Amino acid sequence: MTAALLIVDMQMFFAEMGAPVVPAIEQLTSAFAARSLPVILTQHGHPPSDLTTPSPNMLVRKWGIDGSIHHGSEDWELMPEISSLRSSGGGNWPIVQKNTYDAFIGTELEELLRKEGVERVIVCGVMTDCCCDTTARAAFNRGFDTWLVRDACASANERQHHAGLSGFEFAFGEVPTTKEAIRRLDA
Repeated sequence: MTAALLIVDMQMFFAEMGAPVVPAIEQLTSAFAARSLPVILTQHGHPPSDLTTPSPNMLVRKWGIDGSIHHGSEDWELMPEISSLRSSGGGNWPIVQKNTYDAFIGTELEELLRKEGVERVIVCGVMTDCCCDTTARAAFNRGFDTWLVRDACASANERQHHAGLSGFEFAFGEVPTTKEAIRRLDA
């Protein structure tokens, strides 16, 4: 089964919560590179058209203009560790630009996955219970076997992290550890 690794929103805005899972993401990217499997990143940000009052974007309405990631800002930039991984991977990992929790809405993500013949989407990044979970559920609903890697995702706190994992595992897909996910890539 052809798998793709989807690294969700590992950006400066989330650097503090994302830093602890960088080693697991490094392990996953190495495993995918060794098998010549695709890696795709998402990058969350709002263009100026979203940053108006009232905003047409529900996330900006929820978090406010000041609590939203402005496209092109320092907060919008990928974490340096993730940029380095991308560079060491040849620099050709696509970056899907998104402005909502679901990385499929209004983006080329599904087209990228289908073009690569992907059947399984393995999700990691931040936040477990927001963008990771929502995107993983959306992948499932589009017919992809989907995993949410439990120790390669992070959230604002452990309660939220575990809530995202529990809800996903109950109805949508598996939540393996990084080690388990890598071991099962060849299965």
